[in-house]
Amino acid sequence: MTETALTITSILAPELTLCGVPGTSKKRILELIAEQVTRQHPELEEPQIFNNLVSRERLGSTGIGQGIAIPHCRLEGCQGVIGALITLEEGVAFDAIDNQPVDLLFALIVPKEATSEHLELLSQLAEKFNDRSFCEKLRRCETSAALFDAMTQTA
Repeated sequence: MTETALTITSILAPELTLCGVPGTSKKRILELIAEQVTRQHPELEEPQIFNNLVSRERLGSTGIGQGIAIPHCRLEGCQGVIGALITLEEGVAFDAIDNQPVDLLFALIVPKEATSEHLELLSQLAEKFNDRSFCEKLRRCETSAALFDAMTQTA
């Protein structure tokens, strides 16, 4: 591996860390992710991000249980891995494996050709979100800045 290993801290920007977002449906949350990512990365196309996220969800829900989802997709023209962390005001149905509503999401947008890096990041995220006390800490955050700090302090 010649490149530096990616970490959650290196892919998550404060501008893409959103606390207490109102979410009415899985579709609306995926639209929100696409909107927020293109606001920070105007070179990317919002409909393309949204469609790729939806296509990935059709393969199987990215809801991993306990109120957590890691929506992700590959994207043509994306130059680096982009992360977005979102907590929702209320959980939304996400077809999660345990059928629980989702209120904590970490979205990943990765370059079309990223494979091992992508899997490594998914593994890091799944490991972090497996820690219930860490997830509760994220859920207790009341501002986006506090949420960003909580996510990156231990990354």
